Amino acid sequence: MMKRILIIPIVLIFSFCDKPSVDLSNISSSVITYQKALIAHGITGSNFARVYLDSDVLVHSIVNSNKENDMDINENTIFPIWSMTKPITIVAMMILYEKNLYKFDDPVSDYIPSLGKIKCKNEDSVYNCNNQLKIIHLLTHRSGFKYYSGGSGNITHADTAFNSLSEYIDSLVQYQPLEFEPGTEYMYGINQAILGGLIEVISGQSFYDFLNQNIFKPLNMNNTKFYLTENERENFQILFKKSDDGKERIFSNDNDQLTYRMGSKMQFGGEGLVSTFNDYSNFCQMLLNGGSFNSQKIISQKSIELMIKPHTINILEDGYYGGVDFGFSLFNLQEPILDGTNSSKGIYGWSGYHNTHFWIDPKKNLYGLFMTRTVPFSFEIQKQFRAAVYSNI
Repeated sequence: MMKRILIIPIVLIFSFCDKPSVDLSNISSSVITYQKALIAHGITGSNFARVYLDSDVLVHSIVNSNKENDMDINENTIFPIWSMTKPITIVAMMILYEKNLYKFDDPVSDYIPSLGKIKCKNEDSVYNCNNQLKIIHLLTHRSGFKYYSGGSGNITHADTAFNSLSEYIDSLVQYQPLEFEPGTEYMYGINQAILGGLIEVISGQSFYDFLNQNIFKPLNMNNTKFYLTENERENFQILFKKSDDGKERIFSNDNDQLTYRMGSKMQFGGEGLVSTFNDYSNFCQMLLNGGSFNSQKIISQKSIELMIKPHTINILEDGYYGGVDFGFSLFNLQEPILDGTNSSKGIYGWSGYHNTHFWIDPKKNLYGLFMTRTVPFSFEIQKQFRAAVYSNI
């Protein structure tokens, strides 16, 4: 009996030290089968997936639905990436951080004075906040700003109501108090929209000009921007959604929500960009490469580690912890067994409202990217996509 007890740990040690094998053909087959299943069950229309491992592209797959009124997608298709704008904004902030142009604990009011007069609320009253709003609170969604359904705080309303980010940000103080004292809790919200304005103040450039110069051009992300020309709108993937009566799902062009106007200064760092699959793939490749792309350094590996370090842990959804913690607007998988996809500990990534999804796996030198345009949003799509990949590793 003692021998069995001693031998078992030794066997486990050897099994964990072995390099995991990868079934390349099965990964491709599993991902494509998953893409087809999404279409067959009316979850998405046409969709695009990529998986990169080491120096190989394992999957680069377009599956078109061929359904009436759907739009065939290709390399030129433009997607609204919604909250996958956020990691780009975070990288922009890290570029400025590496230049020592701000510190995480700096009060936001040092740069945007109107945010020095913030109010908080509790169950009984509205009062002057005790805590200062700091840049780290915006980076981590711990500011107390949420997403607003109405008034000037609503992003889609602000898109047409204001002429600049500074006007929009100044309006927030008068609109609604913070949900809690800055730094005390997590609430997903308009933080990166405010960071866009902060980047304008610190850099002295428009938000888009800064992104274009420091991220988009070096990464060959030539189709990633805050606007669409009339010709580009022909390549803007159609949205798959419920009909107004909720009885069926339809393809519709009338739900952009943001205007994507030429020349607009309402450039939201949390949700405003459009992009193509290849453009965002270059962004993923840069992150996987430790901040470099085609021998150009965008940010350092140390900055990436700061971005993905969990600041909010053990968040419960419907009473359950899914193994995912949150850094600078990026999830970080810390308890893989609770995630249930066989993914590596430490993978990180994010998703967008119309179901664009990506993750980076530094341990296995792998990334996955999925793009479609459908609502409602479901994080299950990313999890299922990861499961299709990791089940073959």
